[in-house]
Amino acid sequence: MSEEFKEQLRKYSEGTLPEEEREALESEMEKLEAYQLYLEEQMEREEQTNGQWTKADPAGTDSPGLKKVKKKAEKREKKIIRRGKWKARLVNTITVFAAFIIFMIISNIITIVFYSTGNRGETYSDVVSSAIAVTRPNTTTYLSSDAKSFFRMNLTGKLLKQVGGEKVQMGDYKQTFLLGLSYPGVFNWMDDRNAGNYIFYYPAADGSVSSGDDSDEWNKLDKLPEGTVAEAYLSFDHLFTTDELLKEFEVLNLRPVWFGADTGPSTHDEVVTNPLGFPYDPIWHDDDMLKSEVTTKKTGWFSSVSSYGSVSPAVKPYGDGALRDANFIKTLKLLQQHQSLARKAAPFIELDTSLSYLQEHGVQLYGAVATGPVKELLKLREVSWVSYMRVGEVRLWNWRE
Repeated sequence: MSEEFKEQLRKYSEGTLPEEEREALESEMEKLEAYQLYLEEQMEREEQTNGQWTKADPAGTDSPGLKKVKKKAEKREKKIIRRGKWKARLVNTITVFAAFIIFMIISNIITIVFYSTGNRGETYSDVVSSAIAVTRPNTTTYLSSDAKSFFRMNLTGKLLKQVGGEKVQMGDYKQTFLLGLSYPGVFNWMDDRNAGNYIFYYPAADGSVSSGDDSDEWNKLDKLPEGTVAEAYLSFDHLFTTDELLKEFEVLNLRPVWFGADTGPSTHDEVVTNPLGFPYDPIWHDDDMLKSEVTTKKTGWFSSVSSYGSVSPAVKPYGDGALRDANFIKTLKLLQQHQSLARKAAPFIELDTSLSYLQEHGVQLYGAVATGPVKELLKLREVSWVSYMRVGEVRLWNWRE
């Protein structure tokens, strides 16, 4: 492009080009886009020097060709800016989405590794289910763990009671973990009575009968149809060893399901408000299980799968009191090792003082939960060692003799 032509363009932009030359130049600019681009550059320089690019010619003295060039330049500039904005938005969105996906993958890997290392998930499940079993009479739960993203894990399970010959669902339980931290467990009862319907009376020091009046409870039991089974909370007039109590139940057509243990001053009040005890079926832990011979099967050149069976130790139906007591103490020691976690499921549990008392005085029982046919439970009214009875859950006949 010659210097002469550039000079014409400069004069054209300033509006000093003669009419004939201006028309010829405008005709040329419409044909040659290169000239138009150069003019835009010239106009941009003019804007930088005097700040009048967008406000040029307020009186309308600009030529039609120059106005057209300016209009095209403005449209092109807006189009470029708009395209740039959308491109930036798209890039930002893709970047954020990719970062989120990467974070989810990393958090899932960390979550799985954390809860599987050292069998943390199984240990947490064992501690929580054990805490519920020893603090809530005749209540058991079998928890399943579910690792979530963002370092979380949920323990969930059904809350079950033994009523007659069957386990009956009373509600649901859920506890959420964030790595090693746990939120309080949530009990969702189908009936609010199950949250604390149990009442036990500790034996009086002089061996007298409990001051609690249970006449209404016996009348309630007496009015139930014969073809029903029920749950009964029993308080005793004196303390039993586990073997002694099992011998008493051996001659009854009833099933003991939970035993309340004397754990020291907290249970020596007339009414036991925070019972601590153990279920009739011992709470076996992983190291209690008897494992069969391990069998290994190759699944590839460098991989194999090992399998084995496991069974719990055998327990006499109405005996092995020492084994049951030892299992109870072992369970409390497990809870003591994970005391903060145990308190999330059983806030009022006093593990240190209870364990010290039990290890010093041995396991002695002040109450129990029994279940069976209503007609059999009514016979307990004539049993001398039962000082108080409270009716729990009732179901239609499901008893197996």
